[in-house]
Amino acid sequence: MPHTKGKWAAKKEQIKLQPWQCFLIVVGFGWLRKSNGKRRFRTFYWEIPRKNGKSLLAGGIGNYMFTADGEFGAEVYSGATTEKQAWEVFGPARLMMSRSHDLAAYMGVEVMAKGMVVLSNGSKFEPVIGNPGDGASPSCAIVDEYHEHDTPNLYDTMETGMGAREQPLMLAITTAGANIAGPCHEKHDEVCKVLEGVQENDELFGCIFGIDPEDDWADPRSLIKANPNYGVSVDADFLLAQQRQALQNPLQQNKFKTKHLNVWTSVLSGVMNMQQWALCADPMLDEDELLGSDCWIGTDLASKSDLCASQRLYRRDSHGKAHYYLFGSYWLPEEAIEEPGPNQAHYRKWVNQGLLTQTDGATVDFELITETIIEDCKRINPREAVFDPFNAVPMMQALMKKNIETVEFIQTAAAFAVPLDELLTAVKDGRFHHDGNEMTTWCMSNMVARPTKKGLVSPMKQKPHQKIDGAIAAIMAVARACVDEAGLPLDDIINNPIVY
Repeated sequence: MPHTKGKWAAKKEQIKLQPWQCFLIVVGFGWLRKSNGKRRFRTFYWEIPRKNGKSLLAGGIGNYMFTADGEFGAEVYSGATTEKQAWEVFGPARLMMSRSHDLAAYMGVEVMAKGMVVLSNGSKFEPVIGNPGDGASPSCAIVDEYHEHDTPNLYDTMETGMGAREQPLMLAITTAGANIAGPCHEKHDEVCKVLEGVQENDELFGCIFGIDPEDDWADPRSLIKANPNYGVSVDADFLLAQQRQALQNPLQQNKFKTKHLNVWTSVLSGVMNMQQWALCADPMLDEDELLGSDCWIGTDLASKSDLCASQRLYRRDSHGKAHYYLFGSYWLPEEAIEEPGPNQAHYRKWVNQGLLTQTDGATVDFELITETIIEDCKRINPREAVFDPFNAVPMMQALMKKNIETVEFIQTAAAFAVPLDELLTAVKDGRFHHDGNEMTTWCMSNMVARPTKKGLVSPMKQKPHQKIDGAIAAIMAVARACVDEAGLPLDDIINNPIVY
């Protein structure tokens, strides 16, 4: 394929893939299934800053899928919300083919004003604005700058139309954006969780180029880290000038971070380092071996139709330091599990794995949860059972009648300060141990930090479906363990919090 713009096109040079581009192509197309020899990955999600040649790369992939993928009657679409955006990929692809006379002749490609066809088998490659229509059967759909889409309609229509294809390909190629409520950020979150090992999706190949939260965006080295084609297709002096301009004009900072460093603006920072959390997992951890140790039960009860979580936290001291061991239980009503949405497949899987208890009807069975916690208390004899009083008063009264010590935990930023710091420190130091419960890991990955007054942070979720109940219940249990270890009333600790 020849270059279509700039100095290389002027010299009529062919495209020379850079190592990072070779990686994307080889992994995406070279990983095959033993069962049928077809491609493993059906979805590519590549998040790449501007001017790194992603549209050119997507155009080349589109031409391959159009002519050489072995799909009879291939249908390749470059989809976008506007005609101009749809041509950002199709335009270069069309120019490549029109300038490759021998290839076009060999493949029998006819290049037209607004599309390309192979007359011998009916294959076509064309731009699409909005939905391609119910009759379309895409073998490859390219969604460029997915972050500009307000709804997933185009993406979903393309994907659902691929059912008759043997090895279809959905390619979403984009920069970061600012719409965290949009479908692109939803896919970004899914890719991050797959890359972190929080979720499984064997058909998704995600690759994100950008800086990490701890990186200094004003450091020139961040430009190299985020831009894989730094000094090749994206000019180093141009990026440095853009960086200087952003430093001088705060109004330009978000635009610079988004377009050139791939930072999603309006996104809060994740609280837990999920790589460190993964290292704390021990699937062989046996709760029975911990019986007799100090234990606290933390329970977070959501609304009557939402996820409820209870965490059993054990503490043992080793070499003068506290080690924690965590085991979780979760409940959700049947109607919430079957409700269509991004969590449905995960909920069903966790029910089948025994990690999530499904209760009948549309509301949570608080009586069942109460009975379960009472039975847990008989077995492990916890020092305390700690609750957020929201929806929990009847449950606390039932436990007190069984002579179980119950404590309220009011969820304020000040109350979270000490236990959150202790949890993060223990995880970092390898003093926190959990059984690898996928639901607890999911809740930890969903927890973000909201800055509050006095320099504190309050854990919260970014979006309604990103549940954090298991993480909150764990922090509540850690809070009581910290109080017990320090020998101080909770009010004293709250009035002297660690400042972030």
